[in-house]
Amino acid sequence: MAPSTVRRAPYKDFLQPALQRRFSSTATILLGLSYVQAILLSGWSSYFWSWFPIGPAGFRTIFLFTCGLSILVLRIAQYHVGARASNSTFHAFTQFFFSINTLEAFLFYSFSSALFSHVYLWSLPESANLGWVTYYSGGERARVNERMLCFYCYMSISAVVQAIFHFYHDTDKLIIDVSGSEGADAKASGDASLSKVLGEVPAILIQSSVRCLSVAPIAAVVHMLLLRYFVWGWALFFLRPFYNIPKTNMLPPTQPWDMPLFFRCAVAGFLLNIVWKTANHAFSTFMVKPPLKNGKPLTSESKDPNGSLLNGLKSKKDQIRCFALWELAYIARNDEGRRKAIFQDIDRKDGSTWSQIYVHCLNVTRSVENRIDDYGKPAAVPAAPVQPEEVRARSSAPLKEDPIFQSKPANRTVRGEMEKALSQVGRHSGASPVSQLSPMAKKTLRGARDKVLSKEQQEALSSPQLKSQFQTWALKVISNEYVGWVFRQEFRNRLTAVVLGTPYSELSQYVNAVDVLSLLAVHSLTEDTFGRVHKDIPTIIRTFTTVISKIEAFKANFPVHWTDIEQNRAAPEVDALISALKTGLAQVIAEFEPYSSDLRLTRTDMRLAKEAAAQQAPSREDKPRLPEMQQTH
Repeated sequence: MAPSTVRRAPYKDFLQPALQRRFSSTATILLGLSYVQAILLSGWSSYFWSWFPIGPAGFRTIFLFTCGLSILVLRIAQYHVGARASNSTFHAFTQFFFSINTLEAFLFYSFSSALFSHVYLWSLPESANLGWVTYYSGGERARVNERMLCFYCYMSISAVVQAIFHFYHDTDKLIIDVSGSEGADAKASGDASLSKVLGEVPAILIQSSVRCLSVAPIAAVVHMLLLRYFVWGWALFFLRPFYNIPKTNMLPPTQPWDMPLFFRCAVAGFLLNIVWKTANHAFSTFMVKPPLKNGKPLTSESKDPNGSLLNGLKSKKDQIRCFALWELAYIARNDEGRRKAIFQDIDRKDGSTWSQIYVHCLNVTRSVENRIDDYGKPAAVPAAPVQPEEVRARSSAPLKEDPIFQSKPANRTVRGEMEKALSQVGRHSGASPVSQLSPMAKKTLRGARDKVLSKEQQEALSSPQLKSQFQTWALKVISNEYVGWVFRQEFRNRLTAVVLGTPYSELSQYVNAVDVLSLLAVHSLTEDTFGRVHKDIPTIIRTFTTVISKIEAFKANFPVHWTDIEQNRAAPEVDALISALKTGLAQVIAEFEPYSSDLRLTRTDMRLAKEAAAQQAPSREDKPRLPEMQQTH
């Protein structure tokens, strides 16, 4: 009887439960926050029912929790590993803003704001005067309460502002730690994540206060200048079937905005922004916990751990590949048993486990070199498929009936020549209209130009003068403190996009790939019982040497864009990759240099490798600086 084959569980079967546990941790924090806010919104008419979960406080908690849960659903649908790659803020706007993700952000924040608004108004006493309608002194005729419309306008604008900042800060990104600090003491990673979230509470409170106070005057101005008549008309349309409202559509003569209304709006905006920022920050913190379960790699529970890990490395989804490579890097650093299992697993269909890991990590490392080599080259145009030539029946053209010996030459006039030249501008690239004119037309054009324009005006309209004038105006705009930052193409952004790729520049996969190759190579001296790793050592050394040299040369020669007025050549992400390559190369050289002759490594190879692995102190302009756009939640 043939032995039963062991089913190789996909890597996502282990990653998804881990992500669900992290989602549950985030949701638990939001649930606790919602309960606290539900107690704060209680009327305190009864001490017991103000906090008892089975009652009004519990209902408010459920609805407030739904406000935060909608943001978590948005984050799950749109999260991506790595920062958004763009040359400037304007470039990011043109490339990413007009997408379905941006529309979803506006919709989810609007839903959260609308639901929170109803819960907040439900909790207010009648003395707040924020009902749908108000009544005259007689109590028979009702009118629309414009204060309530102002409140909803404020909450709607708060949702729009939050969605804009969500896009601007690229809140959907997840940044994986590349410090290599998740050592053997990874058991307390959950407590560390919780402590990190709680440590951000003061910052969240300050940011929420600033946001709610800054949106209030903006909402008042937008409502009074743009939305007042529009909102008033729709409110009358929806409320007339339910209330006895006058048929006139005239706006109230009084101004609806006053200090009590501003206070109510600010309190509601403050509480809502706390929910949004806590949800975003907790999600971004818990989702980037190391890929461990009970202090062990996620695939440790698999019947075929190496097979599941290889399945994750070959996944088509970037998120799964990054987490699988992160887990593999942890194994290479800290798990001796799993390392030995990788070296001893040689009977696989697609090759040994080491050979597949080696090929994948080497391709990831070489992709940086390929992008540098392809930079500046025109994109290859795909060849059009060759269509089979259709055989048609041969037919003769009709005989011409024009007179043979009576040919009348066409009249060549100045106007005709100019029309012909203008019609050929789009046909001949690089040719000017004047170059297509006949000598007679050129002479006439020069005479007309000399009569109309003086020499000074002609020089001012020349191409170099116009270009210089345009650059002067553009530099004035870019140098502006309030507007220029939108258009500046900083050295850091442009270089990172080239080296780490687009549309998302994800650093961890390259650093982890380098760590996997170098650490497994070093540990193979004592753990590779079959001796299969040593034959790949020369390729690893030469690849690291080449990639380091190309990145450093590319960074040194990479031009600063004319819009980058600061001309700061610091690129922390690229420097981190170079540092990881040099560290890994130095480790491999230190262990395998005594065997260089047996590995067929020449003296030139070793000399170049040592020069590439030499660490250099960063200059003042290369020292990392704080990014211009900080991520806030």
